[in-house]
Amino acid sequence: MQPIPVERHTLPNGLRLVHSFDKSTAMVAVDVLYDTGARDESRNLTGIAHLFEHLMFGGSEHVPDFDLELENAGGKSNAWTSNDLTNFYETLPAQNIDTALHLESDRMLSPLLSEHSLSVQRTVVIEEFKQTCLDRPYGDLPHHLRRLAYAASHPYSWPTIGLEPDHVARVTAEDARRWFFSHYAPNNAILAIAGNVDFDTACRKAEEWFADVPCRAIAPRVMPDPGFPAEAVTETVRGDVPYPLVTIGIPMAGYGEHGYFAADTITDILSVGRSARLRNNLVNGPARGLIAEADASIIGSEGPGLLLLTLSVLSDADADIERAIELTWSEVRRMARPGDVTARELERTLNNFESTFRFSNINYLSKAVNLAQAELHGEDLNRTVADRRALTPADIERESRRLFEDTAPVTLIYRPR
Repeated sequence: MQPIPVERHTLPNGLRLVHSFDKSTAMVAVDVLYDTGARDESRNLTGIAHLFEHLMFGGSEHVPDFDLELENAGGKSNAWTSNDLTNFYETLPAQNIDTALHLESDRMLSPLLSEHSLSVQRTVVIEEFKQTCLDRPYGDLPHHLRRLAYAASHPYSWPTIGLEPDHVARVTAEDARRWFFSHYAPNNAILAIAGNVDFDTACRKAEEWFADVPCRAIAPRVMPDPGFPAEAVTETVRGDVPYPLVTIGIPMAGYGEHGYFAADTITDILSVGRSARLRNNLVNGPARGLIAEADASIIGSEGPGLLLLTLSVLSDADADIERAIELTWSEVRRMARPGDVTARELERTLNNFESTFRFSNINYLSKAVNLAQAELHGEDLNRTVADRRALTPADIERESRRLFEDTAPVTLIYRPR
């Protein structure tokens, strides 16, 4: 397969442009990634990173109605916030790229942080908190799990949505302005453009629209020790849920650290595709009729994160929940045995990873998002598959031993009232 064409340019104000030309589409994707998220919040005012994502759609100095301008140009937009990053993107006909660049540059320069906009978006975010965390079964599970896994002083000890709705309700216009000037700046952002716009045009238009946005002093990031428990921790919570859900969180390396990609591959072996071990060897094996579903994933954080094992248990009896957990540990610990993960099984998993990766980068929007994150990490997107394929069965065995035998887990058992 042909490599993804990637070119780069940095503006004097520090904004990094990463570009990929694709003449097979008449569209273009514009993605702006800010290196800020919930990890930059303080524990007494959480949820502001996510709230500010909403505020960025409330208009800016020269564009009072963001959505209307974009829709008139035939475009669509969206955004997301994580504990680590905030990402905004638009897709529109390539001939109208100036509209997207104008919108992004103007809100990077001066978003409208009015009392009215703040009041509207506070209400929206608080309602989202209620819908996703308070009114949905298991909705507050991330709050409990992060509290168990991380020290209270660490910003990963709360989810992106925040600790409680009252924090969002207390955000003032001054808080919002302080957040903007501390984190939103060209020197803390990456602009990715993918689609039917050539590199010279992308550079010229990036300079035209963003060169006048001043760089700013970015607030220093303080990341204390995650404070993972030295010994295994188990907690039971009860709520209005239909059946017990067990989530086991196992501390793992942060992005780019040794072991991160091995851990990601371990979860693929356990839960992805028709050969997934948890389904074939557990749910359809000794746990048949006891565990309805089993999954493995990683939270994918920039700093020290968690590998998650999630079990839907069909019985609320103590003995059955304990047995479900024991069977799960027995299954995953097999991977730490010498020779248990064969070269053939690893190859099959890596083939699936490559297929997913390459198909995702056919789409110009996915390509823009992936380019921005690769640029943030100092990575070559065209090396992604080769780097993952460098993993060996010995790497998987070694990381499985560290995760499943040598690391204290936290276990959250969410049971019906």
